[in-house]
Amino acid sequence: MQLNTLKPARGAKRRARRVGRGASAGQGKTCGRGTKGQRARKGGYHKVGFEGGQMPLQRRMPKVGFRSDLKRTRAEVRLGELGKVEAAVVDLAALIQAGVVPEGTERAKVVLSGELKKAVTLKGVAATKGARAAIEAAGGRIEA
Repeated sequence: MQLNTLKPARGAKRRARRVGRGASAGQGKTCGRGTKGQRARKGGYHKVGFEGGQMPLQRRMPKVGFRSDLKRTRAEVRLGELGKVEAAVVDLAALIQAGVVPEGTERAKVVLSGELKKAVTLKGVAATKGARAAIEAAGGRIEA
């Protein structure tokens, strides 16, 4: 087989429709474009979503939702996940190392969810009131 002998499979290519070649050809006169209007003209152009000056659908619909840019740099840590961290002092670097929070995290906060089995020392990581009480009840402490 050689590159210059390659051809599309039989029936894979259709011949282009020859429009404007008379009524008997099936696409005579207006050539399937209807009558008049911008879309009937050659070079008739309008933007995607343009509705002839009527307020377009995407502008008639209400705006929905909001995506915060800060979300990528913030993380929540459950109490149960603190058990995965093997370091004695739990700080942001230790949380990233243990895979508890994603790589680009700049701030983390411990929330009261799950159980804490061992005493941990939090350093540079925020904690909710409930999480703070649970950590101290387990024999741990929180440093600023």
